[in-house]
Amino acid sequence: QVQLVESGGGLVQAGGSLRLSCAASGRTFYTFAMGWFRQAPGKEREFVAAINRWSGGYTIYAESVKGRFTISRDNAKNTVYLQMNNRKSEDTAVYYCAAEETVVPAREPGKYDYWGQGTQVTVSS
Repeated sequence: QVQLVESGGGLVQAGGSLRLSCAASGRTFYTFAMGWFRQAPGKEREFVAAINRWSGGYTIYAESVKGRFTISRDNAKNTVYLQMNNRKSEDTAVYYCAAEETVVPAREPGKYDYWGQGTQVTVSS
């Protein structure tokens, strides 16, 4: 088992920056690939970014956030981050982090084994 707790959400103006954190506890964090997903009201949960396990040298992004968001991990702190720059109103959603015990991270939510409770991010125009 692994428990995930997101933090860092809030209200930010369009064009602003915000960093989300996801703290993991339970099993060995570095053995998990980590992903960020988001869900806006009335929409399905969608992939945002993911990072491979161990060193985190491999990352993937949704086209809608590529160049604006950066995912990273700190295995010493059992934490994965999502740095969000140049926020847009369409980024408003509940953001979730997720973990899967695999080498290469997936884009499909169904591939992930563990989920956090989510943190609300609202972008005002």
